[in-house]
Amino acid sequence: MPNVNLYDTTGQVVGSIELADAIFGQEVNKPVLHQVVVAHLAARRQGTQSAKTRAEISGGGKKPWRQKGTGHARQGSTRSPQWRHGGVVFAPKPRDYTMKVNKKMRRIALHSALSAKAEAAEIIVFDELTIPEAKTREMVKVLSAVSAQNALIVLTEAGSDIERAARNIKGIKTTLVTTLNTYEILHHGKLILTKDSAAKIEEVYA
Repeated sequence: MPNVNLYDTTGQVVGSIELADAIFGQEVNKPVLHQVVVAHLAARRQGTQSAKTRAEISGGGKKPWRQKGTGHARQGSTRSPQWRHGGVVFAPKPRDYTMKVNKKMRRIALHSALSAKAEAAEIIVFDELTIPEAKTREMVKVLSAVSAQNALIVLTEAGSDIERAARNIKGIKTTLVTTLNTYEILHHGKLILTKDSAAKIEEVYA
């Protein structure tokens, strides 16, 4: 079982905690990680790009000049792609970029991402994560104490003081145990948990 230090909000080690092998001690499956991250990024694309083909542009019904004898290249329409205001040859159209990834693969990828963080010693676990008031400066003090400039903070419930205090700090993002995803874990340098959120992750994703 991965064993990590337990910190208080001043950055002092107050003990240690063992994380479950089933979640934090798995072999990292890089191909599955890659596929799930690519699918996640693809799903974030709006897919609203659009341009007109020559069939959708008004005008151009008349042949600009006769076929032969003018010295010009032959032309059939002023809305052909080579003309100004002409159509686009392979015009992009609205589309859905969503890629199907089954539930088992998502679970393997999440376990791999968490295990990779544990293996790289990039998991910080707080005994209890509390601040005197929901102010950014208070949260900055806590993060500075554990040297976390780029981190994902995993909370058990929404609307907490930690969530409000951390939302304006560059490089810091908060998420809930129930909305944890592979991309966010890998995207941030550190993964910050509390004893409660670590236990909840083991309960939800085991």
